[in-house]
Amino acid sequence: QVQLVESGGGLVQAGDSLTLSCTASGPTFSTYAMGWFRQVPGKDRDFISGISSTGGSTYYAASVKGRSTISRDNAENTMSLQMNSLKPEDTAVYYCAATLEPKNRVPLAYEFHSWGQGTQVTVSS
Repeated sequence: QVQLVESGGGLVQAGDSLTLSCTASGPTFSTYAMGWFRQVPGKDRDFISGISSTGGSTYYAASVKGRSTISRDNAENTMSLQMNSLKPEDTAVYYCAATLEPKNRVPLAYEFHSWGQGTQVTVSS
C-alpha cells in the first residue's frame, strides 16, 4: 500500500479558491488510481473526484463538477484538487485516497483502500 499525506486545507471565505495536494510515498505511485473524498461530522464520506493512473480519465461528483480540477504528476508522486468558487457547503475534512492495485480507470468508491490522514477545509460565509 502507498502512504498518503494531504496538505493545503485551511480557513477560506466563500468564493475563494483552494488547492489541495496529496503526496505519496513508494515507487509505484504511477500505477494507482487516485481520488478525493470529503466528510462532514455525522455524515457519510463522499467520493467527490477521481483520476486514473495515467491521468487520462477523471471523475467529478455533481457537488464539485464545473468548479474543480483534479490532476496528478506521477514524476513527483503528487496529486492535486483545485477548487474554485468555494461554498460553505464545501466545509469538510478532505481525504486523499488510492487503490490497492494498478488501475488505469476511475475506480468506484469502494475500490479505494489507502487513505491519508485528512485535511480540514473550512469555508466561511
